Amino acid sequence: MNNSLIRFPEVQKRTGYSKAWLYRLLSENRFPKPVKIGSRSIAFVESEINAWIDARIAERDGVGAN
Repeated sequence: MNNSLIRFPEVQKRTGYSKAWLYRLLSENRFPKPVKIGSRSIAFVESEINAWIDARIAERDGVGAN
């Protein structure tokens, strides 16, 4: 398991989402929670972001659907 932290711009690059959309998903508990790394800084656990992306691909492909 990769517990590396990635910063917001990298998350935006990987998901293709804007900052506003990511914050909306966070507020709706539909995106992995960030880790506070400073008084005004956050990062995300890379493995959680990868798992979230993999889940979106699985949804698209109908994996796990009845």
